[in-house]
Amino acid sequence: MHDAAASICVELEGQAAADRLWEALLAPGGEAIRCGWLKDRWGVHWQVIRKGLHAALFSPERFEVARKAAYEAMLPMTRIDLAAIEAAADAAG
Repeated sequence: MHDAAASICVELEGQAAADRLWEALLAPGGEAIRCGWLKDRWGVHWQVIRKGLHAALFSPERFEVARKAAYEAMLPMTRIDLAAIEAAADAAG
């Protein structure tokens, strides 16, 4: 994971906006970590996600097996792909 004492989480409306911010923070020497986390060139840790990620992972309206499938789909990702996470949750139930 990361060892930052503080970090910034940014939740954006669409994938294009999330991708633009992700690339802007990485471009000048940043480092991608995992689960949507990155470290910018100044060492600040960010998590760039789309609106809907928290619902896919934590919504009480989803069955536990679907929430677990969503979480497991997210774990190996560097940049978050909400469509793939939702597809994994939907496939699980």
